[in-house]
Amino acid sequence: MSNPEKKLYSRQNSIVFKKTKEPYGAMSNMAPGFPISINGVKILTSEALYQACRFPHLPNVQKEIISQNSPMTAKMISKPYRNQSRSDWNESRIKIMRWCLRVKLYQNWLTFSEELKQTRELPIVEESHKDSFWGAIPDDDSNLFGTNALGRLLMELREEAKQIDNEVVHINTPKIDDFLLYGKPISTIQCRLSLKKSEKDHSKKPNVNEVTQTLLFEE
Repeated sequence: MSNPEKKLYSRQNSIVFKKTKEPYGAMSNMAPGFPISINGVKILTSEALYQACRFPHLPNVQKEIISQNSPMTAKMISKPYRNQSRSDWNESRIKIMRWCLRVKLYQNWLTFSEELKQTRELPIVEESHKDSFWGAIPDDDSNLFGTNALGRLLMELREEAKQIDNEVVHINTPKIDDFLLYGKPISTIQCRLSLKKSEKDHSKKPNVNEVTQTLLFEE
Protein backbone atom coordinates (compact mmCIF):
# COMPACT_ATOMS: atom_id res chain seq x y z
CA MET A 1 0.00 0.00 0.00
CA SER A 2 1.59 3.24 -1.09
CA ASN A 3 -1.00 5.46 0.64
CA PRO A 4 -2.45 3.55 3.59
CA GLU A 5 -5.77 4.91 4.74
CA LYS A 6 -5.86 6.46 8.19
CA LYS A 7 -9.01 6.70 10.26
CA LEU A 8 -10.29 8.53 13.32
CA TYR A 9 -11.47 6.27 16.15
CA SER A 10 -13.57 7.32 19.11
CA ARG A 11 -11.99 6.03 22.30
CA GLN A 12 -15.38 5.77 24.00
CA ASN A 13 -16.87 3.68 21.19
CA SER A 14 -13.88 1.39 20.54
CA ILE A 15 -12.00 -1.45 22.18
CA VAL A 16 -8.64 0.22 22.80
CA PHE A 17 -5.67 -1.83 23.97
CA LYS A 18 -2.12 -0.86 24.78
CA LYS A 19 -0.49 -2.90 27.55
CA THR A 20 -0.80 -6.66 27.88
CA LYS A 21 -1.85 -6.52 31.55
CA GLU A 22 -4.64 -4.05 30.89
CA PRO A 23 -8.15 -4.94 29.63
CA TYR A 24 -8.06 -6.51 26.16
CA GLY A 25 -4.28 -6.85 26.39
CA ALA A 26 -4.58 -10.29 24.78
CA MET A 27 -5.09 -8.47 21.47
CA SER A 28 -1.43 -7.42 21.58
CA ASN A 29 1.19 -9.48 19.79
CA MET A 30 3.23 -9.09 22.95
CA ALA A 31 0.65 -10.96 25.03
CA PRO A 32 1.95 -14.12 26.72
CA GLY A 33 -0.10 -17.28 27.04
CA PHE A 34 -0.74 -17.87 23.34
CA PRO A 35 2.08 -20.21 22.26
CA ILE A 36 2.52 -21.15 18.63
CA SER A 37 4.08 -24.17 16.91
CA ILE A 38 5.49 -23.86 13.38
CA ASN A 39 7.19 -26.84 11.72
CA GLY A 40 7.59 -28.34 15.20
CA VAL A 41 9.26 -25.20 16.57
CA LYS A 42 7.66 -23.71 19.70
CA ILE A 43 7.30 -19.92 19.57
CA LEU A 44 6.10 -18.07 22.64
CA THR A 45 4.30 -15.12 21.04
CA SER A 46 2.94 -13.92 17.73
CA GLU A 47 5.40 -10.99 17.99
CA ALA A 48 8.38 -13.33 17.90
CA LEU A 49 6.86 -15.21 14.97
CA TYR A 50 6.20 -12.03 13.03
CA GLN A 51 9.73 -10.70 13.60
CA ALA A 52 11.27 -14.04 12.59
CA CYS A 53 9.34 -13.91 9.32
CA ARG A 54 11.42 -10.87 8.31
CA PHE A 55 14.47 -13.07 7.85
CA PRO A 56 13.70 -16.29 5.92
CA HIS A 57 17.25 -16.19 4.50
CA LEU A 58 18.86 -15.75 7.95
CA PRO A 59 17.92 -18.85 10.00
CA ASN A 60 20.40 -18.02 12.75
CA VAL A 61 18.74 -14.64 13.26
CA GLN A 62 15.34 -16.38 13.35
CA LYS A 63 16.64 -18.74 16.04
CA GLU A 64 18.01 -15.85 18.09
CA ILE A 65 14.65 -14.06 17.92
CA ILE A 66 12.59 -17.13 18.76
CA SER A 67 14.84 -18.20 21.64
CA GLN A 68 14.00 -15.08 23.67
CA ASN A 69 11.61 -15.43 26.60
CA SER A 70 10.49 -11.81 26.28
CA PRO A 71 8.56 -10.69 23.18
CA MET A 72 10.00 -7.20 23.53
CA THR A 73 13.51 -8.64 23.57
CA ALA A 74 12.65 -10.69 20.49
CA LYS A 75 11.58 -7.48 18.76
CA MET A 76 14.72 -5.66 19.85
CA ILE A 77 16.93 -8.51 18.61
CA SER A 78 15.51 -7.98 15.11
CA LYS A 79 16.35 -4.27 14.95
CA PRO A 80 20.06 -4.43 14.01
CA TYR A 81 19.18 -6.77 11.14
CA ARG A 82 16.25 -4.89 9.69
CA ASN A 83 18.25 -3.59 6.75
CA GLN A 84 18.49 -7.28 5.82
CA SER A 85 14.73 -7.91 5.98
CA ARG A 86 13.26 -9.85 3.09
CA SER A 87 13.28 -7.64 -0.01
CA ASP A 88 9.49 -7.55 -0.29
CA TRP A 89 8.89 -6.87 3.42
CA ASN A 90 6.84 -3.69 2.99
CA GLU A 91 4.64 -5.40 0.40
CA SER A 92 4.23 -8.68 2.30
CA ARG A 93 4.04 -7.59 5.96
CA ILE A 94 0.24 -7.35 6.00
CA LYS A 95 -0.10 -10.87 4.58
CA ILE A 96 2.42 -12.15 7.10
CA MET A 97 0.74 -10.43 10.04
CA ARG A 98 -2.66 -11.77 8.94
CA TRP A 99 -1.20 -15.28 8.89
CA CYS A 100 0.49 -14.84 12.30
CA LEU A 101 -2.81 -13.76 13.85
CA ARG A 102 -4.69 -16.69 12.32
CA VAL A 103 -2.12 -19.10 13.74
CA LYS A 104 -2.42 -17.40 17.15
CA LEU A 105 -6.20 -17.80 17.03
CA TYR A 106 -6.52 -21.36 15.79
CA GLN A 107 -3.71 -22.79 17.90
CA ASN A 108 -5.25 -21.12 20.98
CA TRP A 109 -8.87 -21.36 19.97
CA LEU A 110 -10.73 -21.59 23.27
CA THR A 111 -8.85 -18.74 24.91
CA PHE A 112 -8.26 -16.31 22.05
CA SER A 113 -11.63 -16.76 20.34
CA GLU A 114 -13.21 -15.89 23.70
CA GLU A 115 -11.05 -12.76 23.91
CA LEU A 116 -12.16 -11.72 20.42
CA LYS A 117 -15.79 -12.39 21.28
CA GLN A 118 -15.52 -10.03 24.25
CA THR A 119 -14.85 -7.15 21.83
CA ARG A 120 -18.40 -7.54 20.49
CA GLU A 121 -18.90 -5.52 17.27
CA LEU A 122 -16.81 -2.55 18.32
CA PRO A 123 -13.74 -1.28 16.45
CA ILE A 124 -10.51 -2.75 17.85
CA VAL A 125 -7.72 -0.19 18.12
CA GLU A 126 -4.11 -0.55 19.24
CA GLU A 127 -3.07 2.66 20.97
CA SER A 128 0.45 3.83 20.24
CA HIS A 129 2.32 7.06 20.83
CA LYS A 130 4.51 6.72 17.74
CA ASP A 131 3.27 4.00 15.36
CA SER A 132 0.31 5.22 13.32
CA PHE A 133 0.55 2.29 10.89
CA TRP A 134 0.00 -0.77 13.08
CA GLY A 135 -1.78 1.32 15.68
CA ALA A 136 -3.43 4.71 16.14
CA ILE A 137 -2.07 7.73 17.97
CA PRO A 138 -4.15 9.78 20.42
CA ASP A 139 -5.51 12.83 18.57
CA ASP A 140 -6.92 14.27 21.78
CA ASP A 141 -8.42 12.82 24.96
CA SER A 142 -11.39 11.39 23.04
CA ASN A 143 -10.00 10.13 19.73
CA LEU A 144 -7.17 8.20 18.12
CA PHE A 145 -5.98 8.58 14.54
CA GLY A 146 -4.04 6.13 12.41
CA THR A 147 -4.08 3.25 9.97
CA ASN A 148 -4.57 0.83 12.89
CA ALA A 149 -3.51 -2.10 10.72
CA LEU A 150 -3.29 -4.56 13.62
CA GLY A 151 -6.71 -3.62 14.95
CA ARG A 152 -8.27 -3.92 11.53
CA LEU A 153 -6.74 -7.35 10.99
CA LEU A 154 -8.11 -8.42 14.38
CA MET A 155 -11.58 -7.22 13.38
CA GLU A 156 -11.25 -9.19 10.16
CA LEU A 157 -10.23 -12.26 12.16
CA ARG A 158 -13.14 -11.77 14.55
CA GLU A 159 -15.57 -11.96 11.62
CA GLU A 160 -13.88 -15.09 10.34
CA ALA A 161 -14.02 -16.73 13.77
CA LYS A 162 -17.79 -16.26 13.93
CA GLN A 163 -18.20 -18.60 10.97
CA ILE A 164 -16.24 -21.53 12.37
CA ASP A 165 -18.18 -24.74 12.83
CA ASN A 166 -15.60 -27.26 11.74
CA GLU A 167 -13.28 -28.90 14.26
CA VAL A 168 -10.37 -29.04 11.80
CA VAL A 169 -8.97 -25.86 10.28
CA HIS A 170 -6.20 -25.64 7.70
CA ILE A 171 -4.12 -22.46 7.75
CA ASN A 172 -2.51 -21.90 4.37
CA THR A 173 0.73 -19.99 4.12
CA PRO A 174 0.74 -16.50 2.58
CA LYS A 175 1.21 -16.38 -1.16
CA ILE A 176 4.74 -15.03 -1.05
CA ASP A 177 8.10 -16.46 -2.07
CA ASP A 178 10.60 -18.01 0.34
CA PHE A 179 8.33 -18.34 3.34
CA LEU A 180 10.82 -20.25 5.48
CA LEU A 181 11.61 -21.10 9.08
CA TYR A 182 15.13 -22.32 9.84
CA GLY A 183 15.73 -22.84 6.13
CA LYS A 184 12.69 -25.05 5.58
CA PRO A 185 9.39 -24.10 3.87
CA ILE A 186 6.58 -23.43 6.31
CA SER A 187 3.85 -25.98 5.74
CA THR A 188 0.10 -25.63 5.80
CA ILE A 189 -0.92 -25.89 9.45
CA GLN A 190 -3.73 -28.18 10.55
CA CYS A 191 -5.46 -27.24 13.79
CA ARG A 192 -7.99 -29.36 15.63
CA LEU A 193 -10.29 -27.06 17.56
CA SER A 194 -12.25 -27.81 20.69
CA LEU A 195 -15.65 -26.36 19.86
CA LYS A 196 -18.29 -25.73 22.47
CA LYS A 197 -21.80 -26.96 21.73
CA SER A 198 -23.04 -23.44 21.12
CA GLU A 199 -20.47 -23.08 18.34
CA LYS A 200 -21.60 -26.23 16.54
CA ASP A 201 -24.55 -25.04 14.49
CA HIS A 202 -23.95 -26.73 11.15
CA SER A 203 -27.30 -25.63 9.77
CA LYS A 204 -26.37 -21.94 9.87
CA LYS A 205 -22.61 -21.63 9.51
CA PRO A 206 -20.39 -22.74 6.61
CA ASN A 207 -17.31 -24.90 6.89
CA VAL A 208 -14.23 -22.75 7.47
CA ASN A 209 -12.63 -24.08 4.30
CA GLU A 210 -15.57 -22.69 2.32
CA VAL A 211 -15.51 -19.25 3.94
CA THR A 212 -14.88 -16.33 1.61
CA GLN A 213 -13.11 -13.74 3.71
CA THR A 214 -14.14 -10.12 3.52
CA LEU A 215 -10.92 -8.21 3.97
CA LEU A 216 -11.60 -5.17 6.10
CA PHE A 217 -8.03 -4.07 5.51
CA GLU A 218 -7.14 -4.44 1.83
CA GLU A 219 -3.55 -5.28 0.94
